[in-house]
Amino acid sequence: MKLGYFLFLIPILVIGCSQVQQKQTEEKMVVSMKLTSASFGNSLAIPPEHTCDGKDLSPELTISDVPSNAKSLVLIMDDPDAPVGIWDHWVVFNMPPSTKQISKGTEPNGVAGKNSWGRTGYGGPCPPSGTHRYFFKLYALDNVLNLPQGAAKKEIEKAMQGHIIEKAELVGTYKRG
Repeated sequence: MKLGYFLFLIPILVIGCSQVQQKQTEEKMVVSMKLTSASFGNSLAIPPEHTCDGKDLSPELTISDVPSNAKSLVLIMDDPDAPVGIWDHWVVFNMPPSTKQISKGTEPNGVAGKNSWGRTGYGGPCPPSGTHRYFFKLYALDNVLNLPQGAAKKEIEKAMQGHIIEKAELVGTYKRG
């Protein structure tokens, strides 16, 4: 009786162990999407050339490890330290998931959303006082957003709900001279 019970358990144990091993292997293969800049390191100062005190050029950004099932990317740069509330500096959606780099001083391929100045395109840091933090947030989506050029960040964030596969973030700081 005990031998029959033992023989019954062996396949169950083997299947269970192989499933655990497969899950651990899959977890090791997960690579998080990354957003970096050659212009500044994470949590470090943004150079003046990327601000209103310089040429107001968008910084170079490098994107890596985008999930293979992503259909589009969204880039949002905002300042949560602005005295009037969160200030949107740069909003771009429906970027191709194949985007690897955004060159300094350029706009990425995609659809431009509206920033807090009421226009599209990059608007660099220009804090009225103190040191502000600037969050560059990159989202990988499982769809393409059906929104027009000039859509506001709130509209884009609402349309993204339930479609975010992964997020990467880069933070820079700036204090005027």
